[in-house]
Amino acid sequence: MPKTLQDKIAIVTGGGQGLGQAICHRLAAEGCHVVVADLNEAGAQSTAADIAATTDRQALAFKVDVTNEAQVASLVEQTVEKFGRLDILVANAGILISGPLTDFEVDKWRLVLDVNLVGYMIAAKHAARVMQAQGSGAIVQINSKSGKKGSFKNSAYAASKFGGIGLTQSLALELAEHGVRVNSVCPGNLLDSPLWVNSLYKQYAKNQGITEEEVRQKYVNQVPMKRGCTYDDVCNVVVFLASEQAGYMTGQAINVTGGQEMR
Repeated sequence: MPKTLQDKIAIVTGGGQGLGQAICHRLAAEGCHVVVADLNEAGAQSTAADIAATTDRQALAFKVDVTNEAQVASLVEQTVEKFGRLDILVANAGILISGPLTDFEVDKWRLVLDVNLVGYMIAAKHAARVMQAQGSGAIVQINSKSGKKGSFKNSAYAASKFGGIGLTQSLALELAEHGVRVNSVCPGNLLDSPLWVNSLYKQYAKNQGITEEEVRQKYVNQVPMKRGCTYDDVCNVVVFLASEQAGYMTGQAINVTGGQEMR
């Protein structure tokens, strides 16, 4: 039986670890040939090697800084040289630095915007050039529930994600006539992900003056379904938005939050 994304060509930024890695594996399972782009070159190579070893799909790995336009342009160019087209871009690369506004270093605040928002724009720009010419394509940005409402002592991240939804809607208007759809996915808290386990619990415990265990329980309690978001929860929506099943959807920001965010 043909798979949902049979023989589609996909680029995933930030694909070498965490959610991005899970997205790469899921796209391959759905039939995609996958190009894994990440600043973490070893992670990208490992992800691509795993896909090649466990599926019949091709996978390539590239070290890419999404804020470096020349590197992103080269990534897209080499993808098209190899496969002849580009069907899907998942703009997943991102960072999170939290802290109170009065103590926030401007350079760190600006870095979050640069990676999460400008990096998305650069990747979308070069993917759109290819997709526009071929008359088809799907761009899926990994956003956040923090793109829908403010986030406590997390102003840089929320600002970057609010901007990301504005960019998604604007690109959707611009590219619709060329057969290119642009949507965002807004996950809830991925409480068991490396980002949370290795970084956010510590950051939030310090910022909020509570223990890491109390941080976790606090965020679970905020979810009507009383659990954190999982990689599968997000991947299910990414696959749908990348597929023709979502062929009449563009400019949307889809919540995957267990009911925590409903707008």
